[in-house]
Amino acid sequence: MTEPIVQVKDLSVYYNKKKALNNVSIDFYPNEITALIGPSGSGKSTLLRSINRMGDLNPEVTLTGAITYNGHNIYSPRTDTVDLRKEIGMVFQQPNPFPMTIYENVVYGLRIKGIKDKQVLDEVVEKSLIGASIWDEVKDRLHDSALGLSGGQQQRVCVARVLATSPKIILLDEPTSALDPISAGKIEETLYNLKDKYTMVVVTRSMQQASRISDRTGFFLAGDLIEYNTTKEMFMGPVHKETEDYITGKFG
Repeated sequence: MTEPIVQVKDLSVYYNKKKALNNVSIDFYPNEITALIGPSGSGKSTLLRSINRMGDLNPEVTLTGAITYNGHNIYSPRTDTVDLRKEIGMVFQQPNPFPMTIYENVVYGLRIKGIKDKQVLDEVVEKSLIGASIWDEVKDRLHDSALGLSGGQQQRVCVARVLATSPKIILLDEPTSALDPISAGKIEETLYNLKDKYTMVVVTRSMQQASRISDRTGFFLAGDLIEYNTTKEMFMGPVHKETEDYITGKFG
């Protein structure tokens, strides 16, 4: 049996006094896509943000439990969050390219690391944009502003920006919900093609998306992880009535 790359153990997260996640335990496996599904406010994005310590930026957030990445508790005082976020990258719901060229967007993380060698940067830009399935569309426009791209193209540049830092894990918070169906399809295809190199966790509202691209699915409701299984098992034979009701569209 493959060892999990990330293990979440008894994780509870509070915003002030309000509990957003309730004693959640879930394992994520290398080179798999895990989908997190459930209605709005069920704790999916809170879990995602906990895995690369985005909650650190919000003084109202407190949490108990542990998250281990490669055997180390990421909430240990010895964890360097900058290093952690290089290994665990994040793509948000709204495309958020920086107001700079496509090229500078992609190399942003490398420049922070102090990498200046033009040949290295050029290679990373090409490789990352190819990985994000957008190289052919932008290769002649690398020095144009990324803000001039369509929403779907901007989101793929944001994926390329994450790929450029060579992460091990990519967290995606509803990466296609702001996009039209064709652009969303391109992002899905991109993620599927990246699976052999990265571990991905995707929060999605789309049951179809979860069933198409993910290996495992976790269903959340009101801060609880109700069910977690291979995507096939979950969609073909959900164990809990709440899961079945959600998947079949009776609520949510």
